[in-house]
Amino acid sequence: MTPDWRPLHAELEEWQTQGLTLPLWWRDDDAVTPTPQLDVLTDLSNRLDLPVHLAVIPRDADQALSKYMAKEPALIPVVHGWAHQNHAPKKEKKAEFRLHRSLDDITADAKAGLTRLRELFGETLRPMFVPPWNRIDSEVAAELPGMGYRVLSTATPRKAANAAPGLEQINTHLDPIDWRGTRGLAAPDMLIAKTVQLLKDRREGSGDNTEPFGVLTHHLVHDQDIWTFTEDLLRRLLDGPATVWTMPRD
Repeated sequence: MTPDWRPLHAELEEWQTQGLTLPLWWRDDDAVTPTPQLDVLTDLSNRLDLPVHLAVIPRDADQALSKYMAKEPALIPVVHGWAHQNHAPKKEKKAEFRLHRSLDDITADAKAGLTRLRELFGETLRPMFVPPWNRIDSEVAAELPGMGYRVLSTATPRKAANAAPGLEQINTHLDPIDWRGTRGLAAPDMLIAKTVQLLKDRREGSGDNTEPFGVLTHHLVHDQDIWTFTEDLLRRLLDGPATVWTMPRD
């Protein structure tokens, strides 16, 4: 079934009629080593001329990934927790950086993640913290600036520009995967309707358009339908009011 892109086209026309611009960014999670799927992501990024903030799992990241990314400037490494390990009880949603352990243990992992990826990626690493499963407690977030982090990225529209003093919040807003169902592409018309509503909220002032609009992908688990939808969505945004946002170097 071909997605009906007309509602998005109509919304983007409104943006352009009003002379508005949409800051846009792309985050992809769970990288540890070069794979054929990473090749697909890199190729799409280069064809779109849209950099990807690649959330790398520090404990498992290898030198091969460092060498790969050194040749691909469109891939921007950021810190994806420490081990992508769940510490929550069975009845709670998965989390690595909520208060299921001592704060000292949690902050030690966040520090280790930054140290490890700085060793691998040097100055190309951006000091952005992406907690696995997009979950983190505020007490943990408050510790991140003291370690050297400058941005926290989770999901859904941010409630405030800063997650803590000295720590900007830059979230993702659309994930095309049906995680609770097929784990394939979610219903395309639903994804389009969600995008339209998020953009409408920004255009009408009930959403924060100073926060870059984030598309979240997971290259390791994409099927062709997810790749195709992601490319079609990003192309439409880029052909419309979008301006590309990338996190500045520290």
